[in-house]
Amino acid sequence: MWPADREQAQDWIRQRLAGFVFDGQAGDIPWRGVQEGQRPAAVLVPLVWHDSGPTVLLTRRTESLSTHAGQVSFPGGKVDAEDRSVIAAALREAREEIGLAEEQVVVLGTLPQYVTITGFVVTPVVAMLQPPLQLRPEPGEVAEVFELPLQLALDGRQYEKHSYVRDGVAGHYLAMQWQQFTIWGATAAMLRLLSQALETTG
Repeated sequence: MWPADREQAQDWIRQRLAGFVFDGQAGDIPWRGVQEGQRPAAVLVPLVWHDSGPTVLLTRRTESLSTHAGQVSFPGGKVDAEDRSVIAAALREAREEIGLAEEQVVVLGTLPQYVTITGFVVTPVVAMLQPPLQLRPEPGEVAEVFELPLQLALDGRQYEKHSYVRDGVAGHYLAMQWQQFTIWGATAAMLRLLSQALETTG
């Protein structure tokens, strides 16, 4: 599916991200449009290169957080005024949340912006990490860090469509199950979009 050599794989992913033509949907979930007044944010979509096969690094948020408690997410957050770019914001958040050193990160490109229900415009920054990783999760934010096999994340058949009603407005979201983890909402949508950008099954 992807080259066996890490550097060749990085180039392969870069080319596909750069050439991705977005049709406005992740799977069959329509993307929300960006509107004035929404707040910029960024997440890091970290692909971890293992000889046994690449993975996607994800976090589970602590139960004590005021928003999205206990949910699976990418490292990320709001773009601060001192951040030079959305990429800088994603790298800073990853450093703060899981102790990821920037020198271990090779940025490969970005996915189309995702607009959350809560009004954040999130830029997913795709990057490759080279293990071994020496992560230090921030206990106030991150309950645990785990890795999802990239082959599963890129398989469109793994995602299920669900309905919701929020503040009287109906919509849909994607979810997938892996081991004890439920990956859903914005995180699942961005993973599904990654699968489309890399032109994989489903």
